[in-house]
Amino acid sequence: MKYALIGCGRISPNHIAAAKANGLEFVGICDINKEMLQDKASKFELEDVHQYTDYHEMLEKERPELVAIATESGKHAAIALDCIEAGCNLIIEKPIALSLADADAIIKVAKEKGVKVCANHQNRFNKSVQKIREALEKGRFGKMFYGTAHIRWCRDKNYYDQARWRGTWEQDGGALMNQCIHNIDLLRWMMGDEVEEVVGMTDQLNHPYIEAEDLGIALVRFKNGTYGIIEGTTDIYPKNLEETLYLFGEKGTVKAGGQSVNKIEEWRFADGTEEPEEVIAEFAENPPNVYGFGHTPLYADVIDAIQNDREPYVNGEAGKRALELVLAIYKSAAEGKTVKLPLKDCSTMDFSGRFGR
Repeated sequence: MKYALIGCGRISPNHIAAAKANGLEFVGICDINKEMLQDKASKFELEDVHQYTDYHEMLEKERPELVAIATESGKHAAIALDCIEAGCNLIIEKPIALSLADADAIIKVAKEKGVKVCANHQNRFNKSVQKIREALEKGRFGKMFYGTAHIRWCRDKNYYDQARWRGTWEQDGGALMNQCIHNIDLLRWMMGDEVEEVVGMTDQLNHPYIEAEDLGIALVRFKNGTYGIIEGTTDIYPKNLEETLYLFGEKGTVKAGGQSVNKIEEWRFADGTEEPEEVIAEFAENPPNVYGFGHTPLYADVIDAIQNDREPYVNGEAGKRALELVLAIYKSAAEGKTVKLPLKDCSTMDFSGRFGR
């Protein structure tokens, strides 16, 4: 299957490794920054792969069947729509877009063109997360009560200085949209997906050089009567602390932790079908960074979805739901009131100037 990558930044090594692990035929690699383009080509032995600074030219010349978009978030939608028009299946890095209108357009046009779209929420493929999801689908929790997502990370000025788009409303958003959306996706997915209302607060406590928030806190009420609590920040000193997901039910309590919810740290069920210590020992991955090991199985799923004409495990609608929940928190925080879902339309640009920039 012919594959091309657009965007050679911080996350691109994970995409390159996943594409290679799944035996894809690399036909093109693209970035507007020639130095970054050549750096990745050299580091990952892609010198023989055609290099482009214009993705339109790459799409026309190489005709890839699958394209991964790993550019700054604000460019995801426009590039995705161009790729779909060219007949390409897509893996789109999170978030799928920065506005609901753009997310809707991606989903709509992809269906019209008959191509597959995957939102790159790779943590759904963590072994720990899959184990928890299996227990949930088997009803082992009994009646679900609530879940919590905590993302306690550090991002300093050096991080933002590396790319000027980071922390801007036009191209990124803040901690919730960039760093925390993976765990927000997991919480919504685990708690039933359908959200009734959101109450949120956001602030900028320690990053005066960016436009968006570095702290977000929210309460979520789901339509099935369960609740969610979200806490996300990039203010932790001096380095990343944890990303955790808790699920609490009538007959089960689970905690996934580690750098990127890659470890099961608590496993308690009334049915007693497993020894908690054995589950904790077995599901304890230790990835080298917060991106985890999920890209390779995500790629495998998308390839299978294309070959068997089915929806990817994490499709465009899933990407939109994660985006919608973040935007709902932003909207609630900006307006100082409860926000009902579904949102009709919302964009990060609606919050421009929120913290004086």
